Amino acid sequence: MSTRWKPSVTVAAVIEQDGRFLLVEEETRDGLKLNNPAGHLDPGESLPHACAREVLEETAFTFEPTHLVGVYLSRVRKPGDDFTYLRFAFCGRLGDHDPARQLDDGIVRALWMTPDEIRASQARHRSPLLLRCVEDYLAGKRHPLDMVVTDPSVTA
Repeated sequence: MSTRWKPSVTVAAVIEQDGRFLLVEEETRDGLKLNNPAGHLDPGESLPHACAREVLEETAFTFEPTHLVGVYLSRVRKPGDDFTYLRFAFCGRLGDHDPARQLDDGIVRALWMTPDEIRASQARHRSPLLLRCVEDYLAGKRHPLDMVVTDPSVTA
């Protein structure tokens, strides 16, 4: 019997304010990298809730997803690693910042970058989806949150 293949489900936030996007700089095996505030879906949570949690943990900002920007599939192959990610990217309302809150392990800082700065830093992107999600947001891609349904059995 073969093992069933399962991609890693992740969420990401595309947060724009005054022409700049909120990103995180994080330590990785490949050095300091940039990414959207993002992370894995945890058991028992909805996708929008996971996104709000990840933003808080990685940036110390509260966040309320209001729209789905898109759903993305990517694969990372390196020596010894072969991962496929299924990313749900959300945009929404940025809330309060708690400067006393400690950021997740590996997160060096949250920072704001313009689209041109993001495009110019592609060699530092942790995921090829960082820029794609920003570009889709800039193109006006917004889908209602009711496209993402969480059956009550997930949170029960």
